[in-house]
This record gives sequence, C-alpha cells and structure tokens, in this order.
Amino acid sequence: MTINVRFLDMPTSEALTEYITGRLNKLSSKYDWVISANVSIEKRNDPKGGGKVCKMELSLPGPRIYAESDEKNYELSVKETLKDIETQLKKRKETYKVY
Repeated sequence: MTINVRFLDMPTSEALTEYITGRLNKLSSKYDWVISANVSIEKRNDPKGGGKVCKMELSLPGPRIYAESDEKNYELSVKETLKDIETQLKKRKETYKVY
C-alpha cells in the first residue's frame, strides 16, 4: 500500500508520520486489497480547543473510502479517523462475494 501524508498550514512531523504509517500498515495487513492512502493533517482555528484535523482517503476496488475527524490533538484525531475507516472497510468486506 502506498501512503501519502501531507501537512497543511503546519510544519511536518516525523513522529506523527511514523505513527500514521504504522497504523495504516497494520490496517493494510488486515485488508490486503487496499491500494493507497492519502492522509492530510491540518490545523484549524477553533475557539473550543479542537482544530486538529485528520482527513483520510483510501483507494481500493470500487468507490473510495473517506473519513475525517476534528479533535483536541493529532494522535486522537488520527485514531478516530482510523476507527471510522475500519468500520467502512468491514462493511465493504461483507459485500464482496467469493467465487
């Protein structure tokens, strides 16, 4: 699986990139039909304390899967986005037929 991580309106972070790559590699070992992942990390101005946004789009056979979350820190945002992505992948896997 090809993983592209982009940081918007903030400096790049090697630690966060490694965290995202590690989590996505675990996911790709479970779902081997995932082709690529595009991840965008950005900071928004949020007076309530959030504003740490993670957007994730997976390319796979059929329609693409997309999820986004806005949390108080980046690791939590990535974790919540991956939880949504995995739920969608489970639903997609149920629709595949074995011939």
